[in-house]
Amino acid sequence: MGVSGCGKSTLGGLLAQALACPFLEGDDFHSPEAVEKMRRGMALTDEDRWPWLDRLGQAIASAGREQGVAVAACSALRRCYRDRLRGTIDGSVRFVLLENSRDALLARIGNRPGHYMPASLLDSQLATLERPQPDEGAMLLRTDLPATLLCDLVLGALR
Repeated sequence: MGVSGCGKSTLGGLLAQALACPFLEGDDFHSPEAVEKMRRGMALTDEDRWPWLDRLGQAIASAGREQGVAVAACSALRRCYRDRLRGTIDGSVRFVLLENSRDALLARIGNRPGHYMPASLLDSQLATLERPQPDEGAMLLRTDLPATLLCDLVLGALR
């Protein structure tokens, strides 16, 4: 989880490969209308996000039932979004928050040609982000480290 450009997809792909399980890219579950809204530089509302979170949560739950485990990349910026996912998945869920400086995130976003999420939405995402509380059991990682090392840290925590 985390804001745009934090490395969710990169780390998620590595984790899924290491765990030999499905990887679900949260961006793929947005409606065409939501993608177009973001492409135009408009932040999503909760009303835009609920159906997206439900679709993604159902896909994670299904993949988890079929494969025993699944990895997903999702911003999950607010606790209520994480709670919604937990409720939809109805199984064991672990969140990993990936963090970095605003400047580093902007640089990463600028190096993603063809992605619909414009850099202009980063500040709204950072303002929306509610860092996980201790009772959520989330792991927090700075993405200054190589993605392979981050993957090893997450795998170690999961064991």
